[in-house]
Amino acid sequence: MSELNFKGKEFVYNHHLSVPHRPLVPVADKSIGATRLDGNLIVQGDNLHALKSLLPMYANQVDCIFIDPPYNTGNEGWRYNDNVNSPMMQAWLQANPVGIEDGLRHDKWCAMMWPRLRLLHELLGEAGSIWITLDDNEIHRARGMLDSIFGEHNFVATCIWQKRTSPDARKNLGAAHDYVLVYAKNKPLLYLNKLPMSEMRVEDFTNTDKDPKGSWASVDLSAQEGHATKDQFYTIVAPNGKQHKPAEGRCWGLIESTYKSLFDEGRIWFGVDGNAKPRLKQYFEESGDSTVWTWWPNSEVSHTQEAKKEVLEIMGSEVFETPKPSKLLERIFSIATNKTSIVLDSFAGSGTTAHAVLDANKKDAGNRKFILVECEDYADTLTAERVRRVIKGYKFKGTQREELLRKSLNFTDLKRSDKLLDQIASIENLDAHRFDKIDKTVKNGELLVEGVKAIKEQKEGLGGSFTYCTLGDTIVIDRMLTGESLPSAEALGALLFHMATNEVKPVIKKAQSVGVASYLGESASFHVWLIYQPTLDFLTSREAALTLSLARALTAAKPAKAGANAKRHLVFAPAKFVSQKLLDEEKLPVEYAPLPWALYRVERS
Repeated sequence: MSELNFKGKEFVYNHHLSVPHRPLVPVADKSIGATRLDGNLIVQGDNLHALKSLLPMYANQVDCIFIDPPYNTGNEGWRYNDNVNSPMMQAWLQANPVGIEDGLRHDKWCAMMWPRLRLLHELLGEAGSIWITLDDNEIHRARGMLDSIFGEHNFVATCIWQKRTSPDARKNLGAAHDYVLVYAKNKPLLYLNKLPMSEMRVEDFTNTDKDPKGSWASVDLSAQEGHATKDQFYTIVAPNGKQHKPAEGRCWGLIESTYKSLFDEGRIWFGVDGNAKPRLKQYFEESGDSTVWTWWPNSEVSHTQEAKKEVLEIMGSEVFETPKPSKLLERIFSIATNKTSIVLDSFAGSGTTAHAVLDANKKDAGNRKFILVECEDYADTLTAERVRRVIKGYKFKGTQREELLRKSLNFTDLKRSDKLLDQIASIENLDAHRFDKIDKTVKNGELLVEGVKAIKEQKEGLGGSFTYCTLGDTIVIDRMLTGESLPSAEALGALLFHMATNEVKPVIKKAQSVGVASYLGESASFHVWLIYQPTLDFLTSREAALTLSLARALTAAKPAKAGANAKRHLVFAPAKFVSQKLLDEEKLPVEYAPLPWALYRVERS
């Protein structure tokens, strides 16, 4: 496999490992509902640090990652700000923002994305997927990085999103689309949902012969010969007399008796002239789910102008330049999530991801969780504020319109107007209950179908809650005994458990504590304990040591099960007053891990 190289790669290749851990600090007055770190989160802070802070709780737990990183057009004003220990990288910090004249802007973009993608890979569950929106500026470099980090064999697709309703008239070739890159953590384990046929290929269903059963699409009646039986080789006579036999190497997909039964039901189509090759009618009402195509027209997932209108309606002004439409995110989440999935967006922007997750939960009574990270100052005033308004409802008086279909008309559409009318009728049948009326207009050669609803004073909220967090001070283990850095027991416990076991536990189980030892949880091989209080007096006292009597109490609290899989007790503590030899002689399955130097990976390879 070819490898993408960029200036600074050797300095950022493992930079994610040296990023310090900073605990998440809930801010109650900016949250909705009780503050909790295992629910919906909006984190303000550098997204590289925030992703590292999420690892103790969410490593290998996230089901779907969506990110909308800087496209690096040269006009965005983004800054390279990673504090990498290299004179060259430090010089980059002095050359911000990254503009169009910066000859190293592509290298800087790759250097910024690489460690973040490494951490996102660690957070993604084994059956999860990552979805990234980009344009032509960096998609090829992104593919190179993702092939290296996720593996070329885990590439799933590149979806084409029609982001505009018309091409840019100022350019010779106006860009009307963006890309959505899709990679899996482990492709054989990935399962993507199909979409209801009502959301895909509705235009394929017509009613050319005025069938009383409604709209239908025809499918091939033949099949590969393969393991066919003799009952699948027969002659079909069309209504107007033409005889049809299976082509060479093929057979009919139905045995003759089944064919005759379907013919009597009017389920076989021989074309307008009654002599064409027979095809089977599949009625719209009977159609199942449809595999998702990689072409996403704006009639299905909306466009950038609609996204701006959406933010304007909620916030009252245009406060974000490049929002993504919630319908685009809804499409992704309908494919990549189930009702209990965890969704992560580390370039949260205007908060569309949370909006789409809440909307999906409202529609199917789901319990999806979102985690948003935004480093800019508007994390509170825009990102979180939009989510607050979407949850609680917001002031709005006027007519709310939702685009249901937009289509440029041509002469073929006019000749097949019955097909177009059937498509409009299908939309009305599916969506009329959500609106006061369905508007259908044709202007400048374009058909627009919109759902219209009058909102008098308040747009109804979607409900839900979230905890707003900032990033706390860096946890520097080697400075703990000096008293310079003393994190909370919860923050330190989560970090220790994850780093020692490569597993995840959300909080200390205080109800299961034994004396001064707090129970961190059970891993695949250990019961994990922590003796710690965030005061220097405690950490330097005799009380903070592992003793023989405490070791006995811990093993009694969590007795070892018989057999080869009996779990030992791993105890993090500043000191011990009992030797490992004595613990072994007493047959106490206890191991001591000294603080603050105990951050080794016990169970990692």
